[in-house]
Amino acid sequence: MEFLEHPHLIKILIAAFLAILFLQSGIDKVVDWKGNLGWLKGHFSQTFLKNQVPFLLATVTLTEIASGALSLLGIFQIITNLKSSWAYWGAVLSMLSLMMLFLGQRIAKDYAGAGNLVPYFLLALVASLLLK
Repeated sequence: MEFLEHPHLIKILIAAFLAILFLQSGIDKVVDWKGNLGWLKGHFSQTFLKNQVPFLLATVTLTEIASGALSLLGIFQIITNLKSSWAYWGAVLSMLSLMMLFLGQRIAKDYAGAGNLVPYFLLALVASLLLK
């Protein structure tokens, strides 16, 4: 079980974390679309994005699901052939997802919410460096 050697195990765990984070978040947005849309419309009601919320929610949802799916596929790639290109692209797309969320929080002037995203971004950044 060569994939359980230290560097590969770390890669698997990082990809698993990102897969869980983004698949759960994206699937939640799909399952509770109306609830998320309603909350976000209120959140952005005083911004220039107020009329773009459905499009932006769809974009973030698709990006999160793609991030999680690539990370999940990356786990299987690491296990089967010790390569991590899928997990790498999952981490890169995770950073893009987090940057979109961060920008939205800043525009909505939810600075605490934006700050809560920073550790996730740093993890995705480190993940992209380790998975490259």
